[in-house]
Amino acid sequence: MISRVMSAELAEHAGQRVTIAGWVHRRRRLKSVSFLVVRDRAGLAQAVTEGDLPPEESVVEVTGTVAANPQAPGGFELVSPEVEVLAEPRVAPPFDLYRPVVGASLPTVLDHAPVALRHPLLRAPLEISAASAAGFRETLDGLGFTEIHTPKIVASATESGANVFGIDYFGRTAYLAQSPQFYKQTMVGVFERVYEVGPVFRAEPHDTVRHLAQYTSLDAELGFIRDHRDVMAVLREVVAGMLDSVRRRAAPALDLLEVALPEVPDEIPAIHFTEAQELTSSGEPDLAPAQERWLSEWAEKEHGSEFLFVTGYPMAKRPFYTHPDPARPGYSNGFDLLFRGMELVTGGQRLHRYADYTAALAAKNEETGPYRGYLQAFRYGMPPHGGFAMGLERWTARLTGAANIRESTAFPRDLNRLSP
Repeated sequence: MISRVMSAELAEHAGQRVTIAGWVHRRRRLKSVSFLVVRDRAGLAQAVTEGDLPPEESVVEVTGTVAANPQAPGGFELVSPEVEVLAEPRVAPPFDLYRPVVGASLPTVLDHAPVALRHPLLRAPLEISAASAAGFRETLDGLGFTEIHTPKIVASATESGANVFGIDYFGRTAYLAQSPQFYKQTMVGVFERVYEVGPVFRAEPHDTVRHLAQYTSLDAELGFIRDHRDVMAVLREVVAGMLDSVRRRAAPALDLLEVALPEVPDEIPAIHFTEAQELTSSGEPDLAPAQERWLSEWAEKEHGSEFLFVTGYPMAKRPFYTHPDPARPGYSNGFDLLFRGMELVTGGQRLHRYADYTAALAAKNEETGPYRGYLQAFRYGMPPHGGFAMGLERWTARLTGAANIRESTAFPRDLNRLSP
């Protein structure tokens, strides 16, 4: 039996008879010969045949002799092939997948995602996303973090009750988790350093190019910190590790999309929120998208960095578990990381003493009852800790230059879309 090889491996088997398998990407008939281009997970391979050609998107197995041809994908092709059709499509794809670009609109692409994502250009962002998540895990594993998996059905909202999806949980009201925040803090008391890659849900009625109702959150939390700057230092390593992973694991996708990856400075520049207000002439308690874009341009011009930390956001705009700046209690030991004109990461130092939590909830006129399970960990002693969260889809969209975040996820969920 001849073992299957991938399209990208043909050069290693010159002169040998091998088997490839995949989808018929394109058929080309000439007067005396025909070309069958097969697409597999590694790329494209060409077979030269005089026989019949199955339709595009047929699943085939092709056995042939590897011969050099500079004009073939990868410089090699299969000659004297035997073609076995494993499955044929019932209908033709809604658009030609062999063309360099997909001319259909984004809604049409999303409506036909199971087949549209086979197009190399549409698949490439997902390869970059996968490489990014692998780099996130790899970097944190190397820094002594433990991966955890937390519930996505929870009894109370993480940050507010206004933007959660309520569900019926055996006759009781429950919610889809906005984030793993409470659980990852709790697990700092177990492992000291933890991370999670998982879905989160936001019932915010946004219909914009930067929001999704479900996205993949890259979360990390670490104990025994001095303040938020220790968290920022770890985040810098994580971002650098993710980019290194993308370079190593998704180089063909980067080339296909013509993506230029950013360099991460040894120390990412940082400014305080009040300084950001002065620079942007903003008196608002938060940064609007226009201010984020302006600050990113400023950071690149002044510091040569596509990344910028904004620290010290007002406590009024941060969740109740955020640690205030001891020197300026109205401001937080929290931060956002801006990248290419957009907030990419939010993080900071958390409260870690039980009495501080009860006081923070009382200041917001909230009862401790709904947070009983969360607060339990702090009754038994927790170290100073902090963490951050990054949306994988937003990260991928910023890297690839996608105009819409829906281009960086396989099956987006938004205000209007529940399928496919």
